[in-house]
This record gives sequence, C-alpha cells and structure tokens, in this order.
Amino acid sequence: RWPKTRIIIRADSGFCRDAIMAWCETNDVGYVLGLARNKRLQQALGKEMEAARLACERTGEAARCFRDFRYRTRKSWSCERRVIGKAEYLPGKANPRFVVTNLSPRDADAQYLYEDLYCARGEMENRIKEQQLGLFADRTSSATLQANQLRLYFSSFAYVLLHGLRRLGLTGTAFAKAQSTTIRLKLLKIGARLRLTARKVWLSFSEAYPYASDIAQILANLKQHPAWSPPG
Repeated sequence: RWPKTRIIIRADSGFCRDAIMAWCETNDVGYVLGLARNKRLQQALGKEMEAARLACERTGEAARCFRDFRYRTRKSWSCERRVIGKAEYLPGKANPRFVVTNLSPRDADAQYLYEDLYCARGEMENRIKEQQLGLFADRTSSATLQANQLRLYFSSFAYVLLHGLRRLGLTGTAFAKAQSTTIRLKLLKIGARLRLTARKVWLSFSEAYPYASDIAQILANLKQHPAWSPPG
C-alpha cells in the first residue's frame, strides 16, 4: 500500500529471536532490538567499559561510550549481525547494554541508534503505562469482548483529551509535564458548586483552592486555540 514507507521494529530483548530478525531482513523491515548481555558481549566491550570507568572516577558523574561491532551467537543465530554496545559506568556501578540492528551505520551511527532511536521505546512504554494505570485501561473485566473493547475505547478517548489539554493548555504552568493521574486528581477531580440560571452556568470554586492561578493560566492558554470546526 505504501511502498516508500520505511518500517522499523523497536522492541526489548524478549523479541530478539532469529526467526523475527531473519523475517525482517528478508522483507526489508528495519529492527532495533535489545540484546541480553553475556560473557562474550561483555568481553567485546571491555576497553570501552574501562574508559567509561576512568571517566566516571575522574568526574564523579556517569560516563558512557559506544562500540559498533559485528557479532553472532554460537548456535541460535543464522548469520552475523550488527551490534551496538553501550559502555556506561555510574558511580559505583557498571551498566553495559546491547542492541542488535539491521540498520547500517549510514542510516544511524551507534550513539544515535541507541540514545535516540532505541531508548525512545521506554518513553512509549511510559505513555502506555500512563493510560493503563492513570486512566484505567486495564479495567477489562466485563463478561464480553465487546464490553471490554468499549471500556478501552473510553480510556483511549480520555487519554487523547488529556494529552490535548497538556499540550495546549498546561504550557507555562507547573503541570506542563504532569502525567494523567496528576492532571485528573489536581485539576479535574475537585469540589465546586454548580449553579444554573436561565442564561448561564456558574461554577464556584473554593477561594482556598491552591491551583487557582494555574486554572486561570490554563483557561487563558486554551482561549488562544479556537475550537476546531468541521468543514462546511
């Protein structure tokens, strides 16, 4: 359908299997997969780990460097593949990590491939957890598949709305990077008095509400983005 679209699979070491990698290589699909460390991999990263250790001891801060090399398991892999080793030393602790990829060095150098391409997977997982834990996407205990699907739809709609609020309304406030749980509990789940008249709806908040100035700033931010209207 989209012959010019490049697909890159990004996953942890649980998906680092020869059948998956071989299929990707045969079908021109890129992959960046976590690779569980072993003695051979750690030995291959020995010089870089020593350099990171010395830099950490000299500065007192975490230090890291990378090695780009070719590697093949003794039995489980069908061919040799490109592996990126991250040699990182934290104060008092070594922290080596490895990824395997079929992207060429021309597509992505070692540092970019690990820090920008692979590590972004963790941020995506954080967003999934945010919806699951903060907006109850894990509440799928209904008796039917359709009911559980509907509950997941509601959770997904809620996340899109809260993400839009965070992106457009929370800029410049203390909640600019707040997760859904914080937004829900501190900005939405608050007590107020509702009063209806013939022409207006009045919401009265407590004068002691600690985030009143943030609410005012959020409303001002949202007014800068006119509501979307469908084409005529």
